[in-house]
Amino acid sequence: MAEGGIVRIADDVVAVIAGLAASRTKGIASMSAGITEGWAKKVSGKNLTKGVNVAVGKMEAAIDLRVVVEYGVHLRDVCYELQQKVKEAVETMTGLQVVEVNVKVEGVELKELQEPAKQIEGQRVK
Repeated sequence: MAEGGIVRIADDVVAVIAGLAASRTKGIASMSAGITEGWAKKVSGKNLTKGVNVAVGKMEAAIDLRVVVEYGVHLRDVCYELQQKVKEAVETMTGLQVVEVNVKVEGVELKELQEPAKQIEGQRVK
């Protein structure tokens, strides 16, 4: 503990760190803002706290993530890697002990449907 004061880390700071780590995990297509009217709302990288809920104490943090995965990935492996990357990033940057990283898979993204190719005079163009 520092002399002459204390350091507090805001929940939003931990959420941004967790969101960045999640966005850099292979197999994670996006974070999910939650289910509304039966559809998962996907969020761009501009708001990295969407799909991330944290509870930060004095020395510990617990993190809940809602994600959309890429079609064809092995869910158990991707989620395990996600948990490890988020835990490592938060612990390294904040010094907090991450006691749990819970992952809820809320959707699957088909890459080929996200970026349809266009036909121009017989040529494929992205």
